Amino acid sequence: MKKSRFTDAQIMAILRQAEDGIPVLNLCREHQMSSATFYKWRAKYGGMDASMISEMKGLEDENRRLKKMFAELSLQNELLREALGKK
Repeated sequence: MKKSRFTDAQIMAILRQAEDGIPVLNLCREHQMSSATFYKWRAKYGGMDASMISEMKGLEDENRRLKKMFAELSLQNELLREALGKK
């Protein structure tokens, strides 16, 4: 997964500037990002503070780890069933 150029604090600052009334196009030009990126951030992080963002990212990492673990265990289970001849 690609790392963002912007930290959580920078994203929050940009969103806060937009809430304060600075036009989105000016913000995008100033920070050299697309307006699609801004609107994606607003949809994902709107109404959050920095601690909530870091907590959400931690939960996403844990969820990714658990999904990988489940996939590996499912594969092992399927291989055991095939080895025992029970389909």
